[in-house]
Formats: sequence, C-alpha cells, structure tokens
Amino acid sequence: MLERLSALAWSWPTVGLFLLAGGYFSVRTGWFQIFGLRIWWRCTVGQLRGGSGSGLSPLQTLSTALAATIGTGSVAGVAVALTFGGPGAVFWMWVSAVLAMMTGWAEKALSVALRRRTAEGWEGGPAYWLRLAGHPLLARLFALCTVLCSFGMGNLVQSNSMAQALEGAGGVPPLCTGLIAALLVGLALAGGLGRLGKICEILVPVMALGYLGGGLWVICAHGEAIPRALASVFEGALGREAVLGGGAAAALQYGLARGVCTNEAGLGSTALIHCASGNDDPAQEGMWGIFEVFCSTLVICTVTALAILTSGVLETEPVTGVLLTAAAFSTVMGDWGGGFVAVCLTLFGFSTLLGWSWYGESGVRSLTGGRGIKVYRLLFLALIVLGSVLELRPVWQLSDIFNALMAWPSLIALLLWRREVLRVFAKQTK
Repeated sequence: MLERLSALAWSWPTVGLFLLAGGYFSVRTGWFQIFGLRIWWRCTVGQLRGGSGSGLSPLQTLSTALAATIGTGSVAGVAVALTFGGPGAVFWMWVSAVLAMMTGWAEKALSVALRRRTAEGWEGGPAYWLRLAGHPLLARLFALCTVLCSFGMGNLVQSNSMAQALEGAGGVPPLCTGLIAALLVGLALAGGLGRLGKICEILVPVMALGYLGGGLWVICAHGEAIPRALASVFEGALGREAVLGGGAAAALQYGLARGVCTNEAGLGSTALIHCASGNDDPAQEGMWGIFEVFCSTLVICTVTALAILTSGVLETEPVTGVLLTAAAFSTVMGDWGGGFVAVCLTLFGFSTLLGWSWYGESGVRSLTGGRGIKVYRLLFLALIVLGSVLELRPVWQLSDIFNALMAWPSLIALLLWRREVLRVFAKQTK
C-alpha cells in the first residue's frame, strides 16, 4: 500500500508542479542561478558574518536551514535513489536542483517580504502567505502537512538511518540510539530557537566539511572510474535502453523525490526559519535559497553518488541506504569507513531532527495558535525512538508521501504570489 501511495504521490502531477514552479522562476529571472553565480555567491558566502536587525544572524539562519536539509537524505537517501532508480536518478537530481535553486530563491525572498512580528517572534511561510491570499483551508493543509513531514522526513527517516549506521559500524542497539537521540533533542528543544541556532552554527560547518573531505578522498582513490560513473548517470536517464525499458521513469521518480528530500526547495519548510532572519532585505535573503540547494544537492549529494558509483559497490553489495554508502567509503578507508560514515550520518541526522522539530512546532502554532506544543514535543521524541527500530523502505515511502502532500500547498502559495516574487527580483537588479 505504501509503495502504491508513494508512486501516486510522486506521479506526473506532482513532478509537473515542481518543474513548473522551478522553470517559471528560472525563465522569468533569466536563469539567474546560472548567469548570476558571482552575485549570489558574493551575497552569501561573502557575508556570513554580516547581519542587520534583530533575529538570527546570517550564519545561524543558514546553519539551521542546512541542518534540516543536509540530513540523511544526502547520505542514505542518495543510496536509496541509486538502488531503486539506478544511476540515472542522479541526473534528475541535478535537473531538479538547478530548477529548485530559483524556487528556493523565491521562498526565501518571500519569507522576508511577507512576514509580520508577533508576540512569539516572526510569523511567515506558506501558511501565512495562503491566509493573506484568501485561502485559509490551504493554509491549514500546509500547516498539517508540515507537522506530518516533521514526523516523516524530519524524524523517522533520520532516527532510522542513524540507528542503522551505528548498528552496522559499532553494533550499537537501535533502541539505544533512539533513546539517546530523543534525550539530546529534548534538551536542545528546551532552549528554543536561539539555542538551536547556536548548536547548528557550530555543528553544520564541521559535519559538512568533514563528510565532503572523506567523500572526495574516496572519489579520487577511484579516479579512473569517474568517466564510467558519469556515463552511467546519463545513460540511465537518457539512454535508449533506459527509456524503452522503463528505467528512465524510475530514475525520474526517485531522482526528483530524493532531490526534494535533500534540498527541500518547494516544500516551504526552510521559509519558516528564514522569516526569523535578522536580514530585512528580501532579495538578499533569497540568495541563501540558491546557496542552500547548491550546497545540499549539487555538492554533497553528488559526492555521495560518485563515491558509490566509482567504488563499484552498487553492483557488488546487496545492501542499500547508509550501509551502501558505508561500503563505498570502506573500499578506501577499510574498517574505518563504516565508522566514519556512521559518525557523519549521526551528526547529519541529529541536526535534521533539530531543524525539523522547529518546523513541526511552527505547523502546530499555525493550526492551534500555540496550544499543544508540549504534546507535539513528546510525540516527536517518541517517534525518534520508534523510527530507530522500524524497517528502512516503509520509512522512506512514508517520507515521500508526506513530502508530496506538503509541496502542493507550498508551491501553490509561491505561484499565487509570483508577482511579488518578481517585483522583489526586479528591484534587486535595478
């Protein structure tokens, strides 16, 4: 049932809506994500220590958003996509990322352009945009789907992958992993958004750079296999045999689904944290949307994919998920490979749990006005423990279903406010 629902959720209507939104903003902005690379790079990496106004600093905003996006999808999710969609899934992950860069820009720009100060802080994101546009039912649907997504991709997937990694590398019982993760997340949640921002500001750069270094080592060690790996990516997506045999369709489905899971552009989730930024310039905030997609999908996911493809473990190892990624790293690092991946994935998963717990709380506030936050937190922590002992494939299928449900109202909100997005962009380019 989950397999059928997952396939239905990521059928052509959902895929088409993602491509429509990304393609629309890409064309209307003159493919700014490509031709404006120098501008958005200078406005992001070049100003990490800057900031204005009250709220989270640029580095804290970026780190908290990346904490939710650079999760186990960048490690285990890519391996799942390669297993069930073949190497061609990587091609569609790239395509979705290029288009999603401008979807991400639109989300972050709108998160600052349309927000209001409340007693609890800033209010913004797709639920707020939909209410402003006169669609309260869609707003409530988005808030509900945000809560469901925080339980799926933001919770079950993360704790499941963490438990698998630590059990495979060090024999740690999955239940033990779930209990410890729940305890640590509970302590972090007690400190609110400010504590989350400070934790992620330290954690995210360390874990991202460490994983990239290890992945590049694996790829360079198998450097002679890089041309063959790249050829398999294009053949799996566009080759005659793949198209006629149905492999291209599977590659498209898993590539787009995993791409969305890794960068979240179009889900509207990261807009919930960017509306709390101390930056008052919508166009400047939009630049971070481009950088987040570039970093999470075009860089980190590509490193994971090439490490697996160049090492040859996709054809030789009867495993998937984090165990497949660990097998790739072990071809170079030996027995240390599994442990290295386990540590990186644990950090990725923990940071994603922190980021998505905040998103889920935002959904609860939108639905109830702030009531039920304690109940939500207890349920979130309980699901961390449950996710650690569940099977892998149903967990990812549930995540895909919730992602698609969340994407529909979010993308509709973006398209409803497309004129405001383009107005902000036009003002930036004057």
